[in-house]
Amino acid sequence: MAVSEEPTDTSTLLETGQEPEILRVEDLHTSFFLPIGELQAVRGVSFSLQRGRSLGIVGESGSGKTVLARSIMRLNLGSNVETSGSAFFDGRDLLALPLREMRRLWGTEIAMIFQDPMTSLNPMVKIGRQVTEHLRQHEGVNRREARRTALDLLNEVRIPEAESRIDRFPHELSGGMRQRVSIASALACEPSLLFADEPTTALDVTVQHQILNLLSREQRQRH
Repeated sequence: MAVSEEPTDTSTLLETGQEPEILRVEDLHTSFFLPIGELQAVRGVSFSLQRGRSLGIVGESGSGKTVLARSIMRLNLGSNVETSGSAFFDGRDLLALPLREMRRLWGTEIAMIFQDPMTSLNPMVKIGRQVTEHLRQHEGVNRREARRTALDLLNEVRIPEAESRIDRFPHELSGGMRQRVSIASALACEPSLLFADEPTTALDVTVQHQILNLLSREQRQRH
């Protein structure tokens, strides 16, 4: 997502729910240092989110929504990026954690569904293996168990004929199916916090409705 040279100070934050709190962001700033100078993508954003609830971040294109989510997850890596403020997840300040510890949280406790599955999925790896990547990496499951889990997840996100599609590559699936694979991958380790970066933007209206219903159903079942 492109960042405007004159971003809004904050995005509109719509919050629902009560305690207990799972995420609290305080005065978050992110800047990119480019040859033309400093580009302030996120300026002074604060909000809180209760466990089991949804929070919508609303803003025009280029207002910094994607950068905000990536900043909280520490995905904006590079020598030309500077992030300040706090992002407390279950009492831990994510912005202060060593990167090694942060990597252990990625996919297991915090996950993200990216806007374009063609850029988040590896075109050279079959979807079944991609869905269980974090399971194999963090929980040490064997190949047979990983395949069974992948099949369960693909069925859970309602991919038709999942058993025959588990060994296919991303380009062999439709846009809607690729997004469902991305969702299955994000849900594999049952994270407590899930970021969804406009996961339906590139899909037609019917598929958008299906994906939103799917995310809502998964949230209810897991909380």
